[in-house]
Amino acid sequence: MRNSLSFTPPDLQEARLEAVRHRYVFYIPGYDPEARTRYRLLFVREWARYTKRFDGGRRTVSCAQLSENGLVQSWAVSAPEQGDGAETRYDVLLWDDIVAADFARSRFLSVALLIAGTAHMIVSGLLFRFYRLSWKYGNVILYPFVMVILLTALSVAIGVGVHAHLGDWFGHSLGWPLWISLPLGVVAGVAWIKLIEAFLNRIFFWQLLNDWVFNWQHGQGWRPDYERRLDAFAGHVLSALAARTETGQPTDEVMIVGHSSGGLTAVEVAARLLARDASIGASGASLSLVTLGSGLPLVAMQPAAASLRAEIARLVTERRVVWCDFHAPQDWMNFPGFNPLRDLKLRLCGQQPVANPLVRSARFRDLLCPETYRRVRFRPFRMHFQFLLANERPGAYDFFAMTLGPRRLREQVLAPVACREREPALLL
Repeated sequence: MRNSLSFTPPDLQEARLEAVRHRYVFYIPGYDPEARTRYRLLFVREWARYTKRFDGGRRTVSCAQLSENGLVQSWAVSAPEQGDGAETRYDVLLWDDIVAADFARSRFLSVALLIAGTAHMIVSGLLFRFYRLSWKYGNVILYPFVMVILLTALSVAIGVGVHAHLGDWFGHSLGWPLWISLPLGVVAGVAWIKLIEAFLNRIFFWQLLNDWVFNWQHGQGWRPDYERRLDAFAGHVLSALAARTETGQPTDEVMIVGHSSGGLTAVEVAARLLARDASIGASGASLSLVTLGSGLPLVAMQPAAASLRAEIARLVTERRVVWCDFHAPQDWMNFPGFNPLRDLKLRLCGQQPVANPLVRSARFRDLLCPETYRRVRFRPFRMHFQFLLANERPGAYDFFAMTLGPRRLREQVLAPVACREREPALLL
């Protein structure tokens, strides 16, 4: 592989050795139209699986509450009754309404945007750069475009067949004129796609098509709705932390976590927080940023995304935050070994310290039992979500140790401690 799978910045923030007793996690999902119904259930299910295999301590998880504006879903996880671990407040920052609006637009418009975006990526040479970073993700990017070509060809063939053979099917004596048979052929060529809508959803055709269109539009600066949501997210984080301070609730670590497209969102929110509040991360609670299986290059490499690259450059040299970017070679929808410092050619304005990001591989092959790995290795979305699922084996990457454990992100990444497995008798 061309890129190293690990990188440790030379000017990483200094260690804080105190244990984390109170953590505030702000989780940002990816491009998912069902986020508000998915992630609380996923968290509870995977935590139950995790505790059956590992000694995570007995905890309670509260019911989820939705904020009045519908942008935040929250729950709390208690500290373990025995052993080490943090009491964790968990806020899911929602933008699934924006995603749902994309899904609701005209299918023809979505396809037209896909064709325009893909053509732009090919002409500009960006698609080839994506392939050099990850041939798997390159195939995922091209998948909806190739499917559009195949579906169009089949639709034309069906339409031509209906038009050409209509007389044979209904009898030559009917004498169908061209102005009837031709429109019927066009309708038949389009209608069959509607009939296979459920199949297209099962193979994630519309999901990946709209996701790619969104990333292209965002890179071109054409998503003001998303930009407003970023500002709203940053405002929520700051107001939530201020409220905890006012009410005397302690916070040892503030952790912003983004998965998939949400990894880019987490980066943008963190950059806004640091720009708005000079004290955040400098005193009091430490600030951690975690990006999981991020597709950040899809947007950041676009020439028009200069403001995003400037935000990333500030994060790279910002010692108030510890940023760790996790990837996995087994995941089809991320860029293993991608390092913004090297691959984005950032302008760091002189000899500034390089403090971020820590780049690490989650090594899914080592976290899963061989039977499970063989079963899911060719299921791209299943592998992509492994970042959020319970390990089957102890490993350096551990989502629940990172978000619920007693160690800060920096120490958990630099000196990982694998969670202890339960005794075999307790697994029954």
